[in-house]
Amino acid sequence: MKTFLVSLLLLPLTVASQEQNFWDTLANVRFENRKDKSGYDVEAPVFSPQLKAFNNKKISLKGYIIPLEELGGQGRFMLSSLPFNLCFFCGAAGPETVIEVQTSIKIPFTTKPIILEGTLVLNDKDPNHHMYILTSAKRLN
Repeated sequence: MKTFLVSLLLLPLTVASQEQNFWDTLANVRFENRKDKSGYDVEAPVFSPQLKAFNNKKISLKGYIIPLEELGGQGRFMLSSLPFNLCFFCGAAGPETVIEVQTSIKIPFTTKPIILEGTLVLNDKDPNHHMYILTSAKRLN
């Protein structure tokens, strides 16, 4: 009986954590100047311990498709927490508001928000990719 009561008390915490906006977690990053392999100064992400705990873990995000190619089905694109006209690439937000998406299933372009689930990869080494990558992504809605 005690176990049952404890689980009832913890249920709201579980539901609240599932409803948390994961974009807030992605905002737990700072940047520092480093030299790259060629000796150039670059801003490199420094991920918080909270954020590192999610590296290579399954997450879900609600956001807007930012196409990298023509507007056909997308297998590789950026997902933004903000609509296209306010996104990072338009200069209205920081790099923590977008994530690179890699999926084997083409996702049709839409201007409406979508929900994706995939594995979060934190990238602070490869300049050819964004600092956040969602691999094996699939659409949930």
